[in-house]
Amino acid sequence: MAKLVVSILSSLDNYCAGPGGRLDNLPMGPAFEAHNLDLMRNAGTLLFGAVTFPMFEAYWPNVDRSPSGEPIKREIADRVDASQKVVVSNSLVVPRKSPWASTEVVRRERAHALIADLKAKAGRDLLIFGSHVLFNSLLEHGLVDEFHLLVGNVVLGEGVRVFEPGLSARFRILGHRQLADSDIAALHYDCRPQ
Repeated sequence: MAKLVVSILSSLDNYCAGPGGRLDNLPMGPAFEAHNLDLMRNAGTLLFGAVTFPMFEAYWPNVDRSPSGEPIKREIADRVDASQKVVVSNSLVVPRKSPWASTEVVRRERAHALIADLKAKAGRDLLIFGSHVLFNSLLEHGLVDEFHLLVGNVVLGEGVRVFEPGLSARFRILGHRQLADSDIAALHYDCRPQ
């Protein structure tokens, strides 16, 4: 059975995006990318919400994959392209001309059953980067197995909270470390229902 793994970058004050959904004040960089690549190496399916998918779709197909491109970004881009991609949304439509036109779009009311089925059948992990509305819903329903909370060295003051109000979930710590050459704390949790 495959695991469902969530990874999210947060500010010290628990925001995964600033006002208006802006990400530019979060400390993304080489250490963040190396962490994401480590998770990608075990994943076969990427799950997205309707906000995160267009950001990935606009960025990763356009990464420089020539020998002069950044090796970590090049490998992430290749792995993202090769992964099965599923978007949970009642409104998003993936254009036929998209490089990811084969992405499966699943309505919210079908998402929990589909994801449980994918976990039962898949050999490799299911992985969510960001997509806080989606992962909060999956946490609430006991479908998330592991949670990677990356805490950056910034305070945003306002924005999009990592956890939705009213969510109740219990996490058991599996490990913690500082990402190499960064001020990002990486907290790794088991959040399977006990």
